[in-house]
Amino acid sequence: MVFAADYPFLDILWTMLIFFAWVIWFWILIRIVGDIFRRRDVGGGKKTLWMIFVVFAPFLGVFAYLLANGRDMAERDMQRAMDSQAQFDSYVQTVATKGNGGAASEIDRAKRLLDDGTITRAEFDALKSKALA
Repeated sequence: MVFAADYPFLDILWTMLIFFAWVIWFWILIRIVGDIFRRRDVGGGKKTLWMIFVVFAPFLGVFAYLLANGRDMAERDMQRAMDSQAQFDSYVQTVATKGNGGAASEIDRAKRLLDDGTITRAEFDALKSKALA
């Protein structure tokens, strides 16, 4: 308990505040670097200049990038999320309609065959149990 007396409560709070500010700083820095590299509306030269600015003058570069491109950055994130959602929806749609349509369509097909007289009731029951298995 000697250490607790040497490190007062306000110093602990200050250390925690500094630590979380440091984590937030790196989170913002990673988001900005990712946005710089993912942008398609600017060429390599402008990306290079932004990266040099962010690397050699980190605080000024990050805040300048946020001021200059903050709104566009949010719009690009929203567009990327909507594109991802549309791609996922399209995938789910193709998987849901692909193939034979599942057990319900197999039973429906077997029921039509039974109604047409092509198969017997025993064959229908066998097909139904196979589809449900």
